[in-house]
Amino acid sequence: MIEKLEGIETRFNTVTEQLCSPEIIADMDSYTALMKEQKKLEPIVEKFKEYKAARDNAQEAEAMLEEGGLDKELKELAVEELKASKEQMEQCTEELKILLLPRDPNDDKNVIVEIRGGAGGEESALFAGTLYRMYTMYAESKGFKHEVLSAQETGLGGFKEISFSISGDGAFSRFKFESGVHRVQRVPETESQGRIHTSTSTVAVLPEAEEVDIDINPSDLQIDTFRSSGAGGQHINKTESAIRITHLPTGTVVECQDERSQHKNKDKAMKILRSRILEKEREKQNAEIAGDRRAQVGTGNRNERIRTYNYPQGRVSDHRIGLTLYKLEQILNGDLDELIDALITADTAEKLRLSESEQ
Repeated sequence: MIEKLEGIETRFNTVTEQLCSPEIIADMDSYTALMKEQKKLEPIVEKFKEYKAARDNAQEAEAMLEEGGLDKELKELAVEELKASKEQMEQCTEELKILLLPRDPNDDKNVIVEIRGGAGGEESALFAGTLYRMYTMYAESKGFKHEVLSAQETGLGGFKEISFSISGDGAFSRFKFESGVHRVQRVPETESQGRIHTSTSTVAVLPEAEEVDIDINPSDLQIDTFRSSGAGGQHINKTESAIRITHLPTGTVVECQDERSQHKNKDKAMKILRSRILEKEREKQNAEIAGDRRAQVGTGNRNERIRTYNYPQGRVSDHRIGLTLYKLEQILNGDLDELIDALITADTAEKLRLSESEQ
């Protein structure tokens, strides 16, 4: 591990020097790429420096004790210094193991979140709206921006389906464990008997694909225009601004009708299409990975029940890590950090276990 860390430190110093080069500064693409690399390497290098400082202190204390001739007080100080330095080295070693784990290349990307009503009819559509509100409130609390890409509203204000983007540094790293089936247990507004109903909505979180991530041949696309449907006044029925794009090789279909501009709808539809195709590639790769190598928190499949929101008891339970929190209202108002941090910790611990078992 030390040899690997020394190589990273050397690379970090090289990148830092290159960033001062007039040639690199003049080349924005190269400068941006090197800045990103420096940002990723810096936490590892800083922790390695901390480890080396503790190691040097331990070696000095050991040398003093080996030389002898110390009075009682100095000897006690040297023993304490040696013990403290070794404990710090152990702590740094554990933190460095985590920092050296392979990083998800999508973690820094923006995301596209797709929420669909599942079992439960109108109640599931209302719950889809509740989840949309929860995620957008959380996004705002983290300083992320969000934009609706496509939506199919219901008469009572819910969503049969809604797709929206969340943009910001590290957005995917915070949302990626939300994919799956979300279950709600509550008394619906439409229920006159006061009985608790169970409904579900599915969430899919896709890393936003850029054009460089996936090459789509224009000849593989079938693009249709049609008149928008739903609320919106007379304009809706007069203009064929809605777009349907079909990717013929995969059969992936995306519709977008939220904008009055056909061009804007096409841009939004292509953004969703690229991300869905990239996600299919990721799912194909994940299917090839042995089951015991998958993260403890799950595969992120849409048919995997991951969480229950129980209104009568005011609790939220994440079934993947056995965590139950009695703070339903706060969570639905976007206070998701405790849940998400616990999922990240569980995922990191599992990756660390697999890494150590392979060594």
